Amino acid sequence: VQLVESGGGLVQAGGSLRLSCAVSGLTFQNYHMGWFRQVPGKEREFVATHRRAGGYTLYADSVKGRATISRDNAKNTVYLQMNSLKPEDTAVYYCAASSNIYYTLPIHYKWWGQGTQVTVSS
Repeated sequence: VQLVESGGGLVQAGGSLRLSCAVSGLTFQNYHMGWFRQVPGKEREFVATHRRAGGYTLYADSVKGRATISRDNAKNTVYLQMNSLKPEDTAVYYCAASSNIYYTLPIHYKWWGQGTQVTVSS
């Protein structure tokens, strides 16, 4: 199983980024797909999840209204569009796959990507 994130980088505050996560080695449509982020010295933080069926999405309060998670089951890819970026959004962003009935904590996710760095300058 492989999850490969891309799309991170350096952006000014107020800017936008679109993160992608290409997934292989599992039946993509059977998994909830989530995005988490982590800064050094802190726990990995939930950002958003897209449930495996029904199009249900959930966002952390810190990104609600600024982030949109989407998935393309034909391409086995999940996306995270981040707008109005703030310096506090700076982190390594990880995508993850969960077959658990729950999907808001890192422990619910079995498969993880290697992460992509997002840096927002003020």
